[in-house]
Amino acid sequence: MSVRAEQKLRTRRTLMNAALAQLSAERGFGSLSLREVAREAGIAPTSFYRHFSDLDELGLALVDEGGVALRQLMRQARKRIARKDDGVISTSVDTFLEYLANNANLFRLMLRERTGVSKQFRNAVRAEIDHFATELADDLVRFSEERNRPLSSPRLVAEAMVTLVFNQGAEALDATPENREQLREKLKTELRMILMGSQLMAHQSPQRAR
Repeated sequence: MSVRAEQKLRTRRTLMNAALAQLSAERGFGSLSLREVAREAGIAPTSFYRHFSDLDELGLALVDEGGVALRQLMRQARKRIARKDDGVISTSVDTFLEYLANNANLFRLMLRERTGVSKQFRNAVRAEIDHFATELADDLVRFSEERNRPLSSPRLVAEAMVTLVFNQGAEALDATPENREQLREKLKTELRMILMGSQLMAHQSPQRAR
């Protein structure tokens, strides 16, 4: 990669970091202006357009980054589970909360834009959630087969789990350390209940199991 290309990537990264740095519990992406993002990044507003066509394109890049980062962490969690035979739910929840601690503003962005006014953003977040649910459903099928514990409708189980994780994640963002630990244990219990319910349904209706 040429020096110029590397510099362009660094500036693009700086702009994304500048936008993230201005997000908070009180301030969403929709309130940002191109000028203040450029100022935070230390570049002229006109230079912004060398990297993004507008703020929406920058925001969509952040949504993509948030989804990719979460899926990569969960893949690492699967490797830990496979090596140590750790509890699937326990390890997954711990990994998700690790992601939350290191990517709070990325997750805030995804949460807000999931139900925001921009259809483009809603579709982008929905796509990231769908990717996550698809990988989780594949994991559930594989783990259920390895342990000979069939599941009923693993895709629906994955979607229910993802919805629960995102909702609890929203609560955990600004929780105190003590409350976050309570949420951690609550989330693990709720996910186990979903999983056990699916296993029970599969036992009662074997034709629906996988």
